[in-house]
Amino acid sequence: MRWLVGWSSTAARALGAETAGATGYDGETLRPVGSHLLWGDPDPLWAVGDWRPDEVRVVHADAQNRIAVLGICGASDEELRRGLFTARGGALRHLTAWPGSYTAVVQAGRRITVCGDLAGARPVFHAPWEGGTAYATAALPLADLTEANLDFGHLAALLAAPEVPAALRDTTPYEGVRRVAPGHALVLRAGAREISGYEPVASLAVAAPPADPDRAVDAVRDALVEAVRVRLAAPRHVPGLDPGPVPGMGPAERRAARGMPVPGIGADLSGGPASGTLALLAAGLPGRPGTLLGHGTGAGERLLAVTFNDLAVGGREAEIERAGALAANPRLHHVVVTGAEDTLPYADLDGPLTDEPGPSLVTAARHRTRLAAGSADHFTGHGARQVLDAHPARLADLLLDRQRRHLVRPVAALTRADGSVLVPARVYGAARRLSRTPYRTGLEALAERLMRRRFDEPKGAVGASLAALTWARPGPAARWLTGEALAEVSVLLQTGADRAAGGPGQRPGEFRARTVLARHAADLRVLEQAAEVRSQRLHAPFLDNQVVRACRDLPEALRVKPGARAAVLRTVLEGAGVTDLPPGWGTPSHASSAAAARTGLRLAADSLVDLFDTPLLADAGLVEARVVRKALREAAAGEPLPLDGLADLVSLELWLRRLLARRGTCWTGTPARARAVPAGIAPQRGALRAGARPS
Repeated sequence: MRWLVGWSSTAARALGAETAGATGYDGETLRPVGSHLLWGDPDPLWAVGDWRPDEVRVVHADAQNRIAVLGICGASDEELRRGLFTARGGALRHLTAWPGSYTAVVQAGRRITVCGDLAGARPVFHAPWEGGTAYATAALPLADLTEANLDFGHLAALLAAPEVPAALRDTTPYEGVRRVAPGHALVLRAGAREISGYEPVASLAVAAPPADPDRAVDAVRDALVEAVRVRLAAPRHVPGLDPGPVPGMGPAERRAARGMPVPGIGADLSGGPASGTLALLAAGLPGRPGTLLGHGTGAGERLLAVTFNDLAVGGREAEIERAGALAANPRLHHVVVTGAEDTLPYADLDGPLTDEPGPSLVTAARHRTRLAAGSADHFTGHGARQVLDAHPARLADLLLDRQRRHLVRPVAALTRADGSVLVPARVYGAARRLSRTPYRTGLEALAERLMRRRFDEPKGAVGASLAALTWARPGPAARWLTGEALAEVSVLLQTGADRAAGGPGQRPGEFRARTVLARHAADLRVLEQAAEVRSQRLHAPFLDNQVVRACRDLPEALRVKPGARAAVLRTVLEGAGVTDLPPGWGTPSHASSAAAARTGLRLAADSLVDLFDTPLLADAGLVEARVVRKALREAAAGEPLPLDGLADLVSLELWLRRLLARRGTCWTGTPARARAVPAGIAPQRGALRAGARPS
């Protein structure tokens, strides 16, 4: 893990850079373990973890005005200096408009500004400490610093309504540690904190002016190309030297067995449009994207393309064939990683402690198998579906903008999938109801559903679309929560409804799309930590600020067309000079992922039942152990239960066990007991009540 951490105190202290940090126990200086000081007191900032030298940049205007940028940022030092001067006047949006994925921290006198990103993949957290405010890009260091206990209300909301901001609010799994919402910045003035949004808010009274589809797609192309180019322009990194030969293993096999990536730049090549677009863009842009000369294959200008072929579950033969056709490009070096039953979901549940829980914990070992054969800098297509596709609730946005004619094509596609002549009337009726439903009413309806335990939803593609045509819906794991947990979340929703008289300031489809993106970005962050390969960096250009902005400007009428994502990415590639795509490129495929999850659950059923023999979730009052064990047995037997809900339960139980089993802390200057959740979880009733208080 890599993060930055600092604090803003109420009183200035005259300590030098070499002695930055508060005084801890026995006079020892309090500072993060394994940290590098970026600037000192009175408001110190540290970079913690294995940051590369080019990933940490600090530009000074003078002793009291400076800017730190951590991550991949395409701005030059002069641009950073100009951005610092502009930020001193209060303007923040330009700090997030440079290409790349990074966190910017500006110090102007005693004012500290920390900018989060738009997607939520690089979040910012804060907590009150010593009369001031501590902040970080990870929640666990702040929880250690404040000895925070678990926030059971947040954990209940994470299972009952994971995509509903009114339930999650700004809380984290740690009590007292708060999260800055995507699209916002944390501003600290001598310890006092303020959350400020940096994105303009569109008016709901007047429809947005119609956007030109061609110009919008061109903007997506330019943003994606620039996102890839800035990563190609970064210095190349060679992982640690190979310790030597192993009998019967080649260089690539040795690296994979030892968890060492290949030097240079590579990309996933699943056969889908997102990963294929990034691989072809990276291979076609100038900048020597492939492995370094003298290392690996010796092909200095070829990009390493990695395809995962699951031999335990079929259904992806067409995608594998398309990946092979794309890999015929002479600028690609294709590697196929095969997986058997030991790489299925739930097969290997050992792993490191992540900052927060996430459903990807049950598939981390599966991803690690693929990434171990990848490069030191590896492109992934994560986030493309969330930023490009149309959430079903966007049909209500079209009605609000009086663009009914654009509903014809998506409704026709659903009709063909279902085969019923009643589909158009059902979909149009649901979209019309949502367009006329206030946000507050939507939250109250969800609170009522949770209280009455109504979780049954229509089946099939049409059923999923109808269920999504709402302001808020229960999470897939909500059906297995205790009545007390559901009641606590229901109270949170009712409180949120009372506060949300004016609505969220967005149309329902746009609002739902942003919440889904935030949920995906948070889980991707968990995946990066759980499947981390030493010396490797994962790059998700679709989650860069500028790419997210360009995708948000796509017209609704273009988004809702069937196959819109593939069409946009095809146009992006054509604009970059790539036209020879294999037949069927862009065809969606989700069946193989569901089949892999069900097969893995069936094979690991006994170990999962043992995991919930005495679960910590039951001690916390969130579930009843026998109910979850019964659900696991039924799902393994083939019952049509929501598998993603079981993944949420298993991953949260795993995360709790890893958190309580850890030793030590993120800080020096504190005794061993000064860490998050110092007392563990004590079985009790009413455990949720303290964590569910509105903040």
